[in-house]
Amino acid sequence: MSKSKLEYIWLDGYKPTQNMRSKTKVENDFSGKLEDCPIWSFDGSSTKQASGGASDCLLKPVAIYPDPARENGYLVMTEVLNADGTPHESNGRATIDDDDNDFWFGFEQEYFIMDKETQLPLGFPIGGYPGPQGMYYCSVGGRHTHGRNFVEEHADLCIAAGLNFEGINQEVASGQWEYQLFAQGAKKAGDEIWVSRYLLDRLTEQYGYYIEYHPKPVKGDWNGSGMHANFSNTVLRTCGSQETYEQICEAFRPVVKEHMAVYGEFNDERLTGDHETAHVDDFSYGISDRGASIRIPIITVEKGWKGWLEDRRPASNGDPYKIAGRIVKTVKSANIS
Repeated sequence: MSKSKLEYIWLDGYKPTQNMRSKTKVENDFSGKLEDCPIWSFDGSSTKQASGGASDCLLKPVAIYPDPARENGYLVMTEVLNADGTPHESNGRATIDDDDNDFWFGFEQEYFIMDKETQLPLGFPIGGYPGPQGMYYCSVGGRHTHGRNFVEEHADLCIAAGLNFEGINQEVASGQWEYQLFAQGAKKAGDEIWVSRYLLDRLTEQYGYYIEYHPKPVKGDWNGSGMHANFSNTVLRTCGSQETYEQICEAFRPVVKEHMAVYGEFNDERLTGDHETAHVDDFSYGISDRGASIRIPIITVEKGWKGWLEDRRPASNGDPYKIAGRIVKTVKSANIS
């Protein structure tokens, strides 16, 4: 009889920023298939998802990946359900209207690697600052590059887990990095970002680091951290029309507050109009404009207005399920087919 460790991962009920939680279930002779992952339960009163008098919440498996750090191990992403089987109010995944996977998402996850002892980003001296930003972006060499071994190991773990991991690069500030994931389907894109974050956070336990997802952890003349959302549907991929692209962009203008509500806590500290951002209260779009709310990639234009859009506003700590769900809703509201 063989035994497998299944790590059930879920999002708790903290507001406005949810946290990942996980626990291990040991199964005998497990097939490795999602349909054979049983529904499990947990104490919701310990995660702000239930009261002590009725504390059971359910974990419904929605995606499974091999766990690259465990022999016979699996990572099981789950949705939280109430005891009666209905989606819990904290369950953003269940609200996504993309059951046909028409929407494709590519998320660019930025973050800072923090030293547990100094509580500072890698490369920051105690009581001061490193050299100004400019030399860190895509840098090479020990003077400006901090944390590469950690970042490379995380990339290897994601690839071994079967995530559609597309790239890594050091970002503009010292100790700041980015990775990219792509998925066909809004729910799958959210699954893969959360599992990749799980692997990132778990890896810090071996290094004496922690990950800072706050969108503006270093005040002053330093870039914040975002999670740019590149998205498309069949219309955007095939329409060949500048007018159609502009109609879809305009659908975002009247719902700025609705988007900001799910784009991440403290995002106003990042979206100031400086450091390659649009102001949190404004809305704009433009071709190849990294200071716009939504950037129309130049390659989309060069391909005859067939491609995707990039919403540059989501913060690094945002929930990809809620972000994708809101984008899907707004694009659909344009009523273009």
